[in-house]
Amino acid sequence: MKKKALLMFSILFVFVMALSGCSSSSSSSGSAKNEIVYWNPFTGPDGENMKQIVNEYNKTNPKFKIKNVSIGADDMYAKIPTVVNSGKGIPDLTVVHAERIKQFVGNDLLLPYDDLLADHPEIKAENYVPAGWNIGEIDGSRYSVPLDVHSFVMYYNKDLLEKYAPTALDDNVVTFDEVREAGEKSSKDGIKAIGITWTRPMFLSIYNQLGGDITSDGETPTLNTPEAKEALELLKGLVDDKIANKDGEDPGQLFKSNKAIFYPEGIWMQNSLNEVEKLNWGLTSFPQVSPDKIVNWTSSHQFVMFKDENRSDEKVKGMLDFLDYVRENSLPWAKAGQNPAALATLENPEFKELPQSFLLADPKLQESLKIFDYKYNGFVAEEVDKLAGDAIFGKLEIEKGLEDAQKAVEDKIASNNKK
Repeated sequence: MKKKALLMFSILFVFVMALSGCSSSSSSSGSAKNEIVYWNPFTGPDGENMKQIVNEYNKTNPKFKIKNVSIGADDMYAKIPTVVNSGKGIPDLTVVHAERIKQFVGNDLLLPYDDLLADHPEIKAENYVPAGWNIGEIDGSRYSVPLDVHSFVMYYNKDLLEKYAPTALDDNVVTFDEVREAGEKSSKDGIKAIGITWTRPMFLSIYNQLGGDITSDGETPTLNTPEAKEALELLKGLVDDKIANKDGEDPGQLFKSNKAIFYPEGIWMQNSLNEVEKLNWGLTSFPQVSPDKIVNWTSSHQFVMFKDENRSDEKVKGMLDFLDYVRENSLPWAKAGQNPAALATLENPEFKELPQSFLLADPKLQESLKIFDYKYNGFVAEEVDKLAGDAIFGKLEIEKGLEDAQKAVEDKIASNNKK
């Protein structure tokens, strides 16, 4: 009898669980009825800051709560076409890098915000940093709302700057000539002037300062140019003349141990420097060829909606309610070392005290934020990553490297357009 009763209980349990699964039927995004599934690539320390924003929003008891799902960027971008094309597991709201948007639009994966913003009048150009807002408009339609504008700039050691280049920041711009002058003095004491760090934004920043860009018309890539050669030669010259670290030396460790004056890096890296004792650092723009044209390589995290036939109008409104909340409550994101795109944050006294705020406080520096939003940016990035470091450290002949990179990007575009 006991066995029979146990069997009947098991059958009943399975039946109840099946009914419960039916009654809470999920949408194609895998979300509950009153839940917004939110994908983002924030798997590092900044992910905790995003969780804080989401948790605080959910405490306001919105009709649609946010389910925060952080996925590594490479995995996320690999999953997106698959889930959208299958119609299953599509996230309701997603943060993507700005450079991806044009290709997503070209592949017909995104929904525009155009008519949806009528009930959220504060989500508008006047309330956002232009570099972040403008990139979301393609062919007259708005496909994204910006979260931030994150830039590749330059940290400096205040004590070493005072010793080796005391006037370099008098005009708030450090030029490469000034970097060289500082290096000629500091090298005698075993101090490097500058670190060769993430070579892609370093190369692209200088390339754009010299008048170059990665496309001439929005379609054709332009990597093999005199300006590109000059940019790589400039950086290679710093290595050859021992102004910068040699291949194999860790530029970050040199800076943290007070062995380098300048450290080009992203604004998001400051938390790692705050952990270092006895390091007196400041933050300024990336070094410039000339103070007359300031360029700071920038990207932007943007909120987008991938196509989903099963997403309700009510849920979309809930998503926009969340975006409006983020617009007014981005300080935790700023504390992660980012510059929120919402101008409301500029008025916050706490934000004004953060090192990276200088980029938004000055309208001239806002204009310096250069986002390379070419729709084939991904292909360019892959080839520049292969090319730049080897060229700068003398492992690859610059002219051949640029020729090969140009051809590789052209071939990838041709292959993409055949699909």
